[in-house]
Amino acid sequence: MTNSPQNLNKFSPVEKRAVISIASLYGFRMLGLFMVLPVMSLYFDGYHQSSAFLLGLALGIYGLTQAIFQIPLGLLSDKIGRRPVILGGLLLFILGSVVAANADSAIGVVAGRALQGMGAIASTLMALVTDLTAEQNRTKAMASIGGSIGVSFAIAMVLGPVVASNYGMPGIFWLTALLGLIGILIIFKAIPKTHSIRKNRETQTDLQQLGTLLCEPSLIRLNIGIFFLHLTLMAAFVVIPSILVHQLSINPDQLWWVYLSLLGGGFIAMLPAVILSERRNIQKQVFVSAVALMTLAMFVLGSSQSGFIIVLMLFIYFAAFNLLEALLPSWLSKVCPVGNRGTAMGIYSTCQFLGTFAGGILGGWALSTIGTDGVFWLLAFMLLFWCFVALTMTSPKPLQTLILHVEKTKTNEFIKSVSNIVGVEDILLIKGEDLAYIKVNKTLIDLESLQPFLNRK
Repeated sequence: MTNSPQNLNKFSPVEKRAVISIASLYGFRMLGLFMVLPVMSLYFDGYHQSSAFLLGLALGIYGLTQAIFQIPLGLLSDKIGRRPVILGGLLLFILGSVVAANADSAIGVVAGRALQGMGAIASTLMALVTDLTAEQNRTKAMASIGGSIGVSFAIAMVLGPVVASNYGMPGIFWLTALLGLIGILIIFKAIPKTHSIRKNRETQTDLQQLGTLLCEPSLIRLNIGIFFLHLTLMAAFVVIPSILVHQLSINPDQLWWVYLSLLGGGFIAMLPAVILSERRNIQKQVFVSAVALMTLAMFVLGSSQSGFIIVLMLFIYFAAFNLLEALLPSWLSKVCPVGNRGTAMGIYSTCQFLGTFAGGILGGWALSTIGTDGVFWLLAFMLLFWCFVALTMTSPKPLQTLILHVEKTKTNEFIKSVSNIVGVEDILLIKGEDLAYIKVNKTLIDLESLQPFLNRK
């Protein structure tokens, strides 16, 4: 019996439960990590041995441990199962939060943040999503996870100042530990337990692919992009809270509405650009414009003392950041060689976390040596370099990866039939599986011609 497109694109009850629970777990965890960003620089002087460098290290150190452990833990989950790795990662996350909550020195906070990052379960959670969802629903499932991260970031920018103004930094870390415990509860009570695990090569990491993907020019540019995007974010937050409080005279108790306005307004401002870039296939133009706007914002922030101009530039920065955060993974999925998305995403995520670490270190060092304005000028020149890199990028074709079923005894017939369909760009058959991964041009492909391969036994 042939499944209709409507049925193929609809979550089953188990899939819906899996996506909602895993997205919630991911969101609670990231909420805890993000809450320190808007307030750490305001309260860090209260710790013994505090310094600008240790401030940057405390902000960024979790990125280093995330980068180190992300791929190894993902590979470990393939061998011993997803749940043990996720549970162990959450326990490390909780331990790190408790260590930071009880710390009275800057070194203690750094140690706690490093432990938090060692619970690097992002890739394992993504793999679990693919285990519990059908092939045709995985794009929507991944989009839900991505949305939970964006929502967590926005809530953290608002919630962090509120908690810190009432309970200080220890209050944030204790709340983070509680969020970790909620994550454990979700594992045992909400995430479905099933023995019919569905495997998907697209989301698995293959060490043999690393060398090839690390040298792929289009992927190199995207990895550079996510590195610089999160470097500037972390470095900027070394100084942004202090500017808002000391230069613009905003009470720390009122920071929440400032961040809400900047992030909310920036999100609304970037939505039309995201829609236009996809509909008109002008991703490169929109992408380069966003990087240029971020560069402009950094240059102006490094030279202006006007409160209005500072707020306007922060608004532009956050709008451009949200836009690039949405465009980069979308671009990656289009240019990634078929069947290699899991490995490519592992490299991409590692570059993101390394950017977080480098941004914290760079921001702390720059603040202690060249001051607040110097931080923005340094970031501006780094973003200017990214602008030149972005200009060399080739706008991606409107490609999409589809996963089709193919009978093992009819692979040759399948290849001949599908290769002749207009719009099919690439085909990958996995030995020992009844699946084929094909990359198609969405503007050329006739989906009706693929219907015979959507049959299920």
